[in-house]
This record gives sequence, C-alpha cells and structure tokens, in this order.
Amino acid sequence: MHVHFIVHEAFEAPGAFETWVHQRGYQPTYSRVHAQQPLPGSAAGFDLLVVLGGPQSPATRIEQCAHFDAAAECRLIAQAIAAGKAVVGVCLGSQLIGEALGAPFAHSPEKEIGKFPIRLTAAGQLNPKFAHFGEVLEVGHWHNDMPGLTADAKVLAVSEGCPRQIVEYGNLVYGLQCHLELTPEVVELLIEASAAELAGLLDRRFVQQPEALRRNDYRDMNHKLWGFLDRLVEDYQAGLSDR
Repeated sequence: MHVHFIVHEAFEAPGAFETWVHQRGYQPTYSRVHAQQPLPGSAAGFDLLVVLGGPQSPATRIEQCAHFDAAAECRLIAQAIAAGKAVVGVCLGSQLIGEALGAPFAHSPEKEIGKFPIRLTAAGQLNPKFAHFGEVLEVGHWHNDMPGLTADAKVLAVSEGCPRQIVEYGNLVYGLQCHLELTPEVVELLIEASAAELAGLLDRRFVQQPEALRRNDYRDMNHKLWGFLDRLVEDYQAGLSDR
C-alpha cells in the first residue's frame, strides 16, 4: 500500500496515521505544501490519499495563503475518487472532499477544540468500518467549519457541537471532521501554533485550554482510527481483485 499525505502545515502533522503506516509496513509519501512540496501529478502513484487539516478553509485564496491551492487539491481528490482510490480527509481535508464532489463546506454551529464525544448515527452503527467505535466515542477536535454533503453522502457520526463529524461519500471515501489522529506530540504543536487563539476562547463551551488538552488520553481513538483504516484497506484491496 502506498499512502500519500497532503500536509498543509507542520503543526497539522499526520500523527497516528503515520504510526499506522509504519506499523503496517506501508509506503508513505508526502506533499508538505507548507514547505513548497508539489502535489502528485496524478492519482496513479498511490492507493490511499490522506488530506490533513489546516487553518485554511476551502474558500482561502492563493493570495491569502501562497502555499495552499484549494482548486488544485480538489482536482487531485476528484481524480483519485474517479480512479477508485481510497481517500480520507481530516478537518480541512474533509471539507475539500465535499468541495471536490460539488458540496460546498459550511460553518459549524460551534467551534470545537479538545476531546469531546461523538455519537454514531444509525447509518454509522450499520457501517462495518465503524462497528468497533461503539455508539459513543471520545475523539479530538480542532475546527470551525464542517464538510458539505452531496446527495449520496451519509452522516455517520455527530457531536453536540457539530452535526457532521464523520461523512461517507462512497465506500472508499470518508471525511473526518474530527481528529482521530491527534497524539500528545501533535497536540503540543497545535497548542504552540494556537496560543493566542486559545487565550481568546475562554468562554467557549467546547474549547479546552492547554492544560486540559495535555491531560487528554488520545490512545483509544488512535486505535479506533487504525481499525477503520484496516477495514478501508481491506475494501480497497477487495476492489482491486475484482477489477
């Protein structure tokens, strides 16, 4: 398995995704766009595309952030989906998947930063890739927006602060508004990059401050993420054998 990561900022690191890749013996490659690394010219060279988060939104223009080209990323995502690749988007990445499929992103009802529960919907509980999540799972969050919904999209999980936490766009295409990949190391990077923002959010009910963020245990949700990815790979490989 060749897994390609689009990394928008150094502090939005792959975290538990990268651990999973190394544990499974898969091949990772990267487009660290914050370091001016290019996107792949096509989807032919990878099996799974993981589009990570960032402080940008799909509406961010190149004039506002020179290293972020939302249109180019949407073209690559659309090409990967059309080619039958597996695609997972996290936070901004999930919003870009929706945009690539013609579903504009939206603002979330609440800003969420920290570790809070998500609840699987009926569709989520019936999806075998998420059967091991249970009905309720505490996961990481760090967002203002949420992905758009296509006519065929299924919302698999919600939270009290956001009605679109996990979205299935197809059997191999998933948007995760939540951050199952967070580790203590990644959280420390985010805290450092967001110190001023966090200080101005003391009154928000779904925003944890640095002390609480550091106390959170992220290991269980990391394991849940790995289980989902294993099942996704199984479906992808089954599809290859059927071609």
